[in-house]
Amino acid sequence: MHNTVVPVDSAYLSLDDVRERAGRNILEVAYADGVLVGCSTVRPPRGPATGDASGRPTATVISRVLPEHRGRGFGTALYERGLAAARALGAETIETVVLTSNTAGLRFAERAGFTVETDRYRLDGDTVDWVELRLA
Repeated sequence: MHNTVVPVDSAYLSLDDVRERAGRNILEVAYADGVLVGCSTVRPPRGPATGDASGRPTATVISRVLPEHRGRGFGTALYERGLAAARALGAETIETVVLTSNTAGLRFAERAGFTVETDRYRLDGDTVDWVELRLA
């Protein structure tokens, strides 16, 4: 699912990668009528020493929906579940990360309130940038 929505080599996840990430992040998949529609990742809060600029615990919430299932509320449901999980883990600041070529994802993030750009970077081998956004 992740590899379909995030089609860049640097972000490719093997089954072992997913297992490793499941040990440190909250990973969910979403189905509608037995059909896979999306997935989400919640990266737990970083402690005060590594939180946002004010030192507040900062979590990352990412929701992904397959293109053919967008616009039906699945992304919102995944995001709201992820946000609740991050808050329950003590996050005071919420961030997300979106591939800049994913214009639908950027619009979704903006509508959800992610309006503060905190970083923009390109991983080795990528041809497009990633943007980190903070929930205003």
